[in-house]
Amino acid sequence: MPLPFLATVAFDGLPAWMPQPWTVAQAVGSVGALAAIKYYASGATNDSERKMHGRVVLITGGTSGIGAVVAYEMARRGASLVLLTAQAPSDPMVIDYIGELRERTDNQLIYAEQADLASLHSIRTFATRWIDSLPPRRLDMVILCAAVEPIPLSGGAQSRLRGATTPEGIEGAWMVNYLANFHLLGLLSPALRSQPFDRDVRVIITTCSAYIGAPPLMAGTLSESEPVIGGKGGKGGKAEKATAAPTATVAEWTPKRAYARSKLALMVFARSFQKHVDAYERPDKLPGNVRVLLVDPGLSRTPGMRRWLTGGSLLWLVLGYVLLYPLWWLLVKSADMGAQSVLFASMEAQLRRLQGLGSAGGSGSDDSSGNAKVGEPLAAEFENDLIAGKIIKECRLVDVARRDVGDEAVAKALWEESDRLVEQTEKRAAAQRRAAQQAEEAAKQAEEAAAKAKKEAEAEAAQKSEIAALVDAIKKGKKQAGKEKEAEAKATGAERKDDKKTRKRA
Repeated sequence: MPLPFLATVAFDGLPAWMPQPWTVAQAVGSVGALAAIKYYASGATNDSERKMHGRVVLITGGTSGIGAVVAYEMARRGASLVLLTAQAPSDPMVIDYIGELRERTDNQLIYAEQADLASLHSIRTFATRWIDSLPPRRLDMVILCAAVEPIPLSGGAQSRLRGATTPEGIEGAWMVNYLANFHLLGLLSPALRSQPFDRDVRVIITTCSAYIGAPPLMAGTLSESEPVIGGKGGKGGKAEKATAAPTATVAEWTPKRAYARSKLALMVFARSFQKHVDAYERPDKLPGNVRVLLVDPGLSRTPGMRRWLTGGSLLWLVLGYVLLYPLWWLLVKSADMGAQSVLFASMEAQLRRLQGLGSAGGSGSDDSSGNAKVGEPLAAEFENDLIAGKIIKECRLVDVARRDVGDEAVAKALWEESDRLVEQTEKRAAAQRRAAQQAEEAAKQAEEAAAKAKKEAEAEAAQKSEIAALVDAIKKGKKQAGKEKEAEAKATGAERKDDKKTRKRA
């Protein structure tokens, strides 16, 4: 059958029912172009692999978006996963999520710990429990994927920044995107630095390209009319002089500016934290082994992307996302592809802090990179770190697009200002908790006193009622006794009359 058909086409041309070659070429070209666009927009794929069995991975934002994909991939590879969630581990949603993840990955070493990134107190509570464990708990990796974008409040503003603030009074994006990570890593720093020398310890911090357009973190003086970085002000609610740049004024504040600025601050802090852990002098006099990596996953179809795109508006969700979803599907990568750069940062052997460990990663280690022995001089590597000032994007190292990310003056000012803000906020929150506890205790005491008074009143009333009943019973008894005596007297009188009558008759 094919031969007669080909002969007919050769001698008589294409049948009328078949499309013309140009039409076919156009269709094939269009489909090919769409496929090429989709392939390019999907980004790079991670080709690196690493043994994750037995490694302890701490992850924030691991219940949705890119963080959920990273958590799944880590668990699938056998890592012992600790998810930091805003809810308690006993929360039904957390229980269901952990159970489902264990079932999907066939990995029972998945747990949840409560650490609400909108609360400095919650973060400190978790970190204190972690570092107080004896012996020190193993910690191979910290992956920070959690992020939020503030949404302006409709109608009248409820805060100076016209956006949502945390219960502790810090602007939401600054708190969750930057200050929570600053506080968490600062508290976990001893746990990271105490890991054995031959262990590959990594801190992976996710950011995004929004930092490029962020207001600068430049040196300056804070005026009393402007809020301190991310907070409500200095002592007494007034901003103090500092070398860090102030937050944008109320008139200039927008959710996207706040989000971008928090990401820029996070990147500046990441550089500072690498130097912080490197400066620690280990008891064994060996170099530090903690690598801090910045990762830009790129724009991905996640709940955060929808929130950023629609501004929290249901109307824009329908008009700007649902109706245009084919366009977003074509041009924006999925959460699975967005997670590839994070997986690359966690698994690529060339990114480890110490490249001079043996093929077995030193004694007692299953890491593999390099051929040197433990204890060989590594000073040159630390002085000429090629990864410093880089960011991982599309599974490769690229230069950071902002010079102020490596500005030492800005980094120092930001660190000091953040320390001050954390200290003041924790003191204020502790005072509020004490006041609330005292008020609760006073209310409880008042309630107990009222209950005691009520009980005493009820007992007194019952006693009075018993006395009244007893008196009434006595009265009734006396009255009854009187009646009985009267009846007896009457009976006696009647008997006497009868006796008299009998005597008279006799």
